[in-house]
Amino acid sequence: MGFEKLIVRVLHGVHVVARPMTLGVRGVVSDNDGRICLVRHTYVSGWYLPGGGVDPGETAADAMAREVREEVGLVLVDPPRLVSAHFNRSASNRDHVLFYRCGAFRREGARKPSAEIAEMDFFALDDLPDGTTDATLRRLAELAGEAAPDPYW
Repeated sequence: MGFEKLIVRVLHGVHVVARPMTLGVRGVVSDNDGRICLVRHTYVSGWYLPGGGVDPGETAADAMAREVREEVGLVLVDPPRLVSAHFNRSASNRDHVLFYRCGAFRREGARKPSAEIAEMDFFALDDLPDGTTDATLRRLAELAGEAAPDPYW
């Protein structure tokens, strides 16, 4: 097992002890040119849709809006719209991810550097960066109607 996977499993294990079932959110944020926002984390390789865990006492939609604000410095103008729910068996036998489509946004000034996000950018669908995760590619294909919905993340 690689170091990155080990770190992710350890961090996830801590969450499992604190919360027997984990729930995360990921969402598509598109700019006016139809490009989508992807993030690259500091602790794991690959490009991902923005998102993260739902905190206790927080709705999933609020978590999606918070994660977009924290990770990429964008404030969602409209509430995110739930697209689908997926079992994330690669994380554990208790993890689920809710997939959202985010609407209009406004910038909240320059994105602040963070210990979590190494970089973020908007990419054309036909020019996604090397390392875009398989789950991200599957969700985008489903959203475009090019693939049947998959219950697994």
